[in-house]
Amino acid sequence: MAQALLRTVVMGLDFAIDELYATGWSAGDSRGCLHSAGGQVYPSADRVGQEFEAVGFGLTIRRVDMFDCFRAQWQDAHGVASGATVGQSAEEAAVYALAQLRKQTAGVGA
Repeated sequence: MAQALLRTVVMGLDFAIDELYATGWSAGDSRGCLHSAGGQVYPSADRVGQEFEAVGFGLTIRRVDMFDCFRAQWQDAHGVASGATVGQSAEEAAVYALAQLRKQTAGVGA
């Protein structure tokens, strides 16, 4: 059971990382980055928060115990909710949120 859960978490994180790279994101500046089990570099939840702030958005990541997941939600400078994602870990939710934000703000993959 634990290995099945680990596989699910890793596959979910890998998907989020792939989505982020599909937006053109690169780890040229690897400060605050982590490495996936497959060796891909990806931003930590803290680094993702900094990237949101750099483009004028706030990011909140919280655990949702009822569904055993994490929810990443972002708001514009006026506090208006602009999007949300979920994941099995804070990093998965954050990385996928950054991919979605980049798609929204740059029109990538839209």
